[in-house]
Amino acid sequence: MQVTVEIPEDIGKVLASAAVPLNRAALEGLAAESYRSGVLSEFQVTRLLGFPSRFDVHQWLRERQIPYRYTEADLTDDLATLTELGIR
Repeated sequence: MQVTVEIPEDIGKVLASAAVPLNRAALEGLAAESYRSGVLSEFQVTRLLGFPSRFDVHQWLRERQIPYRYTEADLTDDLATLTELGIR
């Protein structure tokens, strides 16, 4: 899906002069707010931003000071997986 956003010309020029391309900045802003509000999962953010692994998303979240959502159920699942793999 492609989304088009219209912004005032003068603001567009200011934003376009930033180090990050405007389309990437907008995509990351959408991903950040969607994850923060619980609309998108970690996996969906990984796909949306084209990261190769979940660890890249973790780093990206840390850089933006966005709390990582990790529940007790996630911990239980991770421990079960480690047990199945013989690591725990």
